Amino acid sequence: MDALPSFALAEPQFRLRALALATARAPLGGAREALTATLLAARLAVGAHGPHALPVLLRGERAAAARHWMGALTLPAAVRGALLQLVDASAMDAPDALVAALGKVTEVTAPHLDRKARSELDRLARELGS
Repeated sequence: MDALPSFALAEPQFRLRALALATARAPLGGAREALTATLLAARLAVGAHGPHALPVLLRGERAAAARHWMGALTLPAAVRGALLQLVDASAMDAPDALVAALGKVTEVTAPHLDRKARSELDRLARELGS
Protein backbone atom coordinates (compact mmCIF):
# COMPACT_ATOMS: atom_id res chain seq x y z
CA MET A 1 0.00 0.00 0.00
CA ASP A 2 1.93 3.03 -1.30
CA ALA A 3 -0.76 5.68 -1.22
CA LEU A 4 -0.80 8.10 1.68
CA PRO A 5 -3.98 8.34 3.72
CA SER A 6 -6.08 11.42 3.01
CA PHE A 7 -5.15 12.94 6.37
CA ALA A 8 -1.38 12.51 5.91
CA LEU A 9 0.88 15.50 5.36
CA ALA A 10 3.34 15.60 2.50
CA GLU A 11 6.92 14.92 3.53
CA PRO A 12 8.96 18.14 3.38
CA GLN A 13 11.92 18.10 1.00
CA PHE A 14 15.25 19.67 1.89
CA ARG A 15 16.07 21.97 -1.04
CA LEU A 16 19.86 22.02 -0.67
CA ARG A 17 20.66 18.36 -0.18
CA ALA A 18 23.59 18.19 -2.63
CA LEU A 19 25.17 21.29 -1.09
CA ALA A 20 24.80 19.81 2.39
CA LEU A 21 26.44 16.58 1.21
CA ALA A 22 29.30 18.48 -0.44
CA THR A 23 29.79 20.37 2.82
CA ALA A 24 29.90 17.16 4.84
CA ARG A 25 32.42 15.59 2.45
CA ALA A 26 34.74 18.61 2.33
CA PRO A 27 37.99 18.33 4.25
CA LEU A 28 38.28 20.28 7.47
CA GLY A 29 39.50 23.81 7.01
CA GLY A 30 38.89 26.41 4.34
CA ALA A 31 36.77 24.35 1.96
CA ARG A 32 34.41 23.17 4.66
CA GLU A 33 34.07 26.64 6.17
CA ALA A 34 33.33 28.15 2.75
CA LEU A 35 30.72 25.50 1.98
CA THR A 36 29.12 25.72 5.42
CA ALA A 37 28.76 29.48 5.03
CA THR A 38 27.42 28.96 1.49
CA LEU A 39 24.83 26.51 2.80
CA LEU A 40 23.71 29.01 5.44
CA ALA A 41 23.49 31.89 2.95
CA ALA A 42 21.61 29.77 0.41
CA ARG A 43 19.12 28.74 3.07
CA LEU A 44 18.53 32.41 3.84
CA ALA A 45 17.94 32.99 0.13
CA VAL A 46 15.39 30.16 0.02
CA GLY A 47 13.47 31.82 2.85
CA ALA A 48 13.47 35.19 1.10
CA HIS A 49 11.40 34.42 -1.97
CA GLY A 50 8.42 32.46 -3.12
CA PRO A 51 5.04 31.57 -1.68
CA HIS A 52 6.51 30.66 1.70
CA ALA A 53 8.84 33.65 2.07
CA LEU A 54 9.52 34.74 5.62
CA PRO A 55 8.45 38.22 6.79
CA VAL A 56 10.98 40.99 6.12
CA LEU A 57 11.55 41.66 9.82
CA LEU A 58 12.44 38.02 10.50
CA ARG A 59 14.69 37.88 7.43
CA GLY A 60 16.53 40.95 8.71
CA GLU A 61 17.10 39.34 12.09
CA ARG A 62 18.34 36.15 10.47
CA ALA A 63 20.67 38.11 8.18
CA ALA A 64 22.15 40.01 11.13
CA ALA A 65 22.78 36.77 13.01
CA ALA A 66 24.35 35.20 9.90
CA ARG A 67 26.66 38.20 9.45
CA HIS A 68 27.78 37.87 13.05
CA TRP A 69 28.40 34.12 12.68
CA MET A 70 30.33 34.56 9.42
CA GLY A 71 32.58 37.04 11.16
CA ALA A 72 34.02 34.15 13.16
CA LEU A 73 34.96 32.15 10.06
CA THR A 74 38.26 32.25 8.22
CA LEU A 75 37.18 32.89 4.65
CA PRO A 76 38.99 34.37 1.65
CA ALA A 77 38.02 38.00 1.06
CA ALA A 78 36.22 37.28 -2.23
CA VAL A 79 34.17 34.48 -0.67
CA ARG A 80 33.33 36.52 2.44
CA GLY A 81 32.26 39.52 0.36
CA ALA A 82 30.03 37.45 -1.93
CA LEU A 83 28.43 35.61 0.99
CA LEU A 84 27.74 38.83 2.88
CA GLN A 85 26.11 40.32 -0.23
CA LEU A 86 23.84 37.27 -0.44
CA VAL A 87 23.02 37.48 3.27
CA ASP A 88 22.17 41.18 2.91
CA ALA A 89 20.08 40.54 -0.22
CA SER A 90 18.10 37.88 1.65
CA ALA A 91 16.88 40.57 4.06
CA MET A 92 15.47 42.78 1.28
CA ASP A 93 12.57 42.52 -1.15
CA ALA A 94 14.83 42.64 -4.21
CA PRO A 95 14.77 39.37 -6.19
CA ASP A 96 17.23 40.72 -8.78
CA ALA A 97 19.80 41.49 -6.08
CA LEU A 98 19.23 38.05 -4.58
CA VAL A 99 19.82 36.29 -7.91
CA ALA A 100 22.93 38.37 -8.66
CA ALA A 101 24.39 37.71 -5.21
CA LEU A 102 23.68 33.97 -5.45
CA GLY A 103 25.39 33.90 -8.85
CA LYS A 104 28.47 35.57 -7.37
CA VAL A 105 28.54 33.10 -4.48
CA THR A 106 28.32 30.19 -6.93
CA GLU A 107 31.18 31.69 -8.94
CA VAL A 108 33.58 32.26 -6.03
CA THR A 109 32.87 28.93 -4.34
CA ALA A 110 33.03 26.90 -7.58
CA PRO A 111 36.39 25.30 -6.68
CA HIS A 112 34.73 23.68 -3.66
CA LEU A 113 31.43 22.68 -5.30
CA ASP A 114 30.80 19.35 -6.96
CA ARG A 115 28.59 19.13 -10.06
CA LYS A 116 25.40 18.39 -8.14
CA ALA A 117 25.86 21.18 -5.59
CA ARG A 118 26.61 23.71 -8.33
CA SER A 119 23.56 22.54 -10.28
CA GLU A 120 21.46 22.95 -7.15
CA LEU A 121 22.63 26.56 -6.67
CA ASP A 122 22.05 27.33 -10.37
CA ARG A 123 18.52 25.90 -10.12
CA LEU A 124 17.85 27.97 -7.00
CA ALA A 125 19.00 31.11 -8.82
CA ARG A 126 16.61 30.38 -11.70
CA GLU A 127 13.73 29.82 -9.27
CA LEU A 128 14.50 33.04 -7.40
CA GLY A 129 14.59 34.95 -10.69
CA SER A 130 11.14 33.83 -11.75
